[in-house]
Amino acid sequence: MTFIQKHAYGIGAAFASLLWPFFPKRRRIAVQNILKCRITDDEARAVRIAKKSWCHLAGHICEALCVPGVINKDNWREHLEFDEADPETVKLLLDTPDVPILLVSAHHGVWEAATNTLSFARPMIAVARVMNNRFVADWMKKHHFRGRITVINKNRGFSQATMRRWCNEKSAMTLLMDQHTSGGEMLTFLGRPARTYTTATRLAIRYGYPIVVGSFVRVAPYRYRLVGGAPVSFAKDADRAASTQLLNDRLSEVIRKYPEQYLWAHRRWRHD
Repeated sequence: MTFIQKHAYGIGAAFASLLWPFFPKRRRIAVQNILKCRITDDEARAVRIAKKSWCHLAGHICEALCVPGVINKDNWREHLEFDEADPETVKLLLDTPDVPILLVSAHHGVWEAATNTLSFARPMIAVARVMNNRFVADWMKKHHFRGRITVINKNRGFSQATMRRWCNEKSAMTLLMDQHTSGGEMLTFLGRPARTYTTATRLAIRYGYPIVVGSFVRVAPYRYRLVGGAPVSFAKDADRAASTQLLNDRLSEVIRKYPEQYLWAHRRWRHD
C-alpha cells in the first residue's frame, strides 16, 4: 500500500478532529441524540462518542476512496470478518449468488467501503444520493464505485428497469434505513419516534426475497466485520408497519454495539 492508502483513515479522522470545534450545532445534535437514545447517561462520555463518530465518518470516507486500490477480486475475502454474523446470513450474502437479496443498513460502520468490497461477491445496486455536480459524479463512478455496482438516485424511485436488473442479475439491493423522511411510517428507531421509509419492507413483501439486516463495522485498516442476525423474510400478507419496525429494531441493536461508528450528528429524529 502507498502511504496515503495506509494512513487514509487516520488522515481523515485527524482532519475531522481539527474541525470539530467549529461545528457547535452538529456537536450539540450529536450529544443530544446519544443521550436521548440512552447510549449513555454520562454527558462527558456522550461528548467523547460524538467526537469519535464525527472523526469516524471522515476517516471512513477517506479509506473508502482508497478501497479500489487495496481490495481486489483476489483478496477481498481477506478483508471481511464474520465472527459476529449469523452463518445463514453469511451464506446468503456471499455464497448464494442465484438469489436476489435486500441489504438493509444505516449510516453506521463502513457502508461505502462495504459496498465496494461486496461487489466482488455479487452485483450490487446502491440506492444513494447522486452528486449534483456531473464531474464529481463521473469521478466517483470511475474511481470509487467501480466493479459490479449500479448507483440509482434515491430521489427518482425504483424504475421497472431497475427492478428487472435486480431480479435478472441476482443483485444485492442496498438501502440505508435511517434517512429522514417527511413521509413513511411513524415508528421508533433506537427507542425514539422517527418517520421511516418502508421501501425495503414493500420490496421484500412484493418480491419475496430475503433481507440481510446489519452493518459492516471497521475493526482495522481495510478490515471490516459484519454484525447482524439471521436473514429476514416477510409473507405476502405481512403487516408493513410491524415488519419495518422489526428492521429498525435489528439496526438499533447493531448500532448500540458500536455507537462510535454511527452518524449521530445528522437530524434523524425530528418528532420528539
